[in-house]
Amino acid sequence: MIGCVIAMDSEAEILLDQTEIENIKTLFGKTAHLGRAFGHELALVTCGVGKVNAAAGACAAIQMGADVVLNFGVAGGLSDRTELTEVYLIEKAVQYDFDLHEINGVPVGTLDGETENFLPLFCPKGLDFPRRALGTGDRFNDSPADHDLLLSLGCDIREMEAGAIAEVCKYAGVPFVSVKAISDVYGSGSTTEQFRKNCKLALLNLKAHLKEILEGLE
Repeated sequence: MIGCVIAMDSEAEILLDQTEIENIKTLFGKTAHLGRAFGHELALVTCGVGKVNAAAGACAAIQMGADVVLNFGVAGGLSDRTELTEVYLIEKAVQYDFDLHEINGVPVGTLDGETENFLPLFCPKGLDFPRRALGTGDRFNDSPADHDLLLSLGCDIREMEAGAIAEVCKYAGVPFVSVKAISDVYGSGSTTEQFRKNCKLALLNLKAHLKEILEGLE
């Protein structure tokens, strides 16, 4: 079964409106729609925005029997390596607001017990999207300091959930795939205004690829 962990209702809806819903459950405070889409059994968990919500959503999907976890939605681009509304496959993710450097000298984003700051994601051969590195943090802003940090870490895209889901899935031993469509790009004006203007367009482009994405997980 595919466990989809999606932050916002607007993101979840692009798959829910193509899903034959058979049951609705609540687990860890998160709503899950169970059913079939494009011939695939799935549990779609709408988790809410942010890392703790995402971790709880991932736990719910895995508890319900997910063999693979999929996260899709909109995200912000950090440079000219990303284009508005384009779809990217995330190859690795780091939590850029997790910092133990002052304690043990490790790079920003290195989780306790880990030796690398980026966690690798599963990149199925069947998904032929450009691959990018992603930074996850519990903030949405136009901060130059955050932007410089993300670029120094080697991130192309930023958002608020995938890094936390990657952590849960690693420790649970479940493959994790993340696919993002770009709603805003740093340096092209207010990211908030861009997000509001381009979110629907990015989701429409992502929606057009959902059948391909689900099939690519097999």
